Amino acid sequence: MTTVSDDLTTTPLTAGLIHGALELERTERGLLPHRLPARARAQCADPQLHLVESQPAGVRLVFRTRATTVELDTLPTKRVYAGAPPRPEGVYDLLVDGRPAGSTSVPGGNTLLIDMAAGTAEHHPGPVGTARFTGLSPEDKTVEIWLPHNETTELVALRTDAPVTAVRERERPVWLHHGSSISHGSDAASPTGTWPAVAAGLGGVELINLGLGGSALLDPFTARALRDTPADVISVKLGINLVNTDLMRLRAFGPAVHGFLDTIREGHPDTPLLVVSPVLCPLHEDTPGPTLPDFTALSEGRLAFRAAGDPAERDQGRLTLNVIREELARIVRQRATEDRHLHLLDGRELYGAADFAELPLPDGLHPDAAAHRRIGERFAALAFAPGGPLSTPAAR
Repeated sequence: MTTVSDDLTTTPLTAGLIHGALELERTERGLLPHRLPARARAQCADPQLHLVESQPAGVRLVFRTRATTVELDTLPTKRVYAGAPPRPEGVYDLLVDGRPAGSTSVPGGNTLLIDMAAGTAEHHPGPVGTARFTGLSPEDKTVEIWLPHNETTELVALRTDAPVTAVRERERPVWLHHGSSISHGSDAASPTGTWPAVAAGLGGVELINLGLGGSALLDPFTARALRDTPADVISVKLGINLVNTDLMRLRAFGPAVHGFLDTIREGHPDTPLLVVSPVLCPLHEDTPGPTLPDFTALSEGRLAFRAAGDPAERDQGRLTLNVIREELARIVRQRATEDRHLHLLDGRELYGAADFAELPLPDGLHPDAAAHRRIGERFAALAFAPGGPLSTPAAR
């Protein structure tokens, strides 16, 4: 039931109001959106994975209302890197009938202090804060509040000055996407500015973003999550994290890609499926991982990365981005002879050498806000436009 306080009505936070999450965990304070189900989370103890899957990239509250004031209480968890400049506050984007209508941040919240040199992380509790939007039109409208793509966010309370009604989640074709921190939204300015959000808006699709920063590692539990999630079109962007972590060699990579795609096809045998190879990243085009923090840059107050691998070891099966692109192209060609709904997109068509010259990667790995928009626009034009591999009735 709803309660009224200070002329605002409190509406219980339920699954029907929240789009883009695979699971909602009931906490002492409210609801914590997850982008991987509990069974998947239980199969990996990596703190990085648990951190990023709880950051609600692409997750938003969606409802119909005549409210002119909307308040959302949340408990964010904000990352602070020792020795690095403060990170920007997480952003809450408001859309009204699909159009931008405001942005805000929530003060307070928990703090996660990360020391990359020591490899440690300390959690410091903090208070609940409020994202508040006022001056909305009193007409009936669809309101979306996109949660910060890079802050773990517990949802505590929703208040409005008029009743709200849930919106059915599958009113538009559903695009299910998996990728690395670039897909997750690293260095985008806001949740609707991540390249998948930009592409989804232009393509007329509902986004479920399983971009997992540092964790697009061909994990079987991620493939099963993709397999079990209803979707009309699917894309998987593979490669950069495997180089970053120096996780496997070429011998393991090919069969792992086949297995990942096989698992997705178990649940989506005929769904359009687009494999996207890595965008340009000069750091690792021909130099294997691992990727390490650049402590010289850190001492200067900058966050940057360096490639620690040896290019001479490519012949021993060490993975580089060029090696991965070639192998992905070979695998898709092989499988496409029996799978007419499988397609390939070279990531350099989204962000290539000319783009790097104009919009370089600020930390050596991640595109900035302008590059995110460009990648999203290009993806929409290449994938969702009529005749594209993920073309949908909405796009046509």
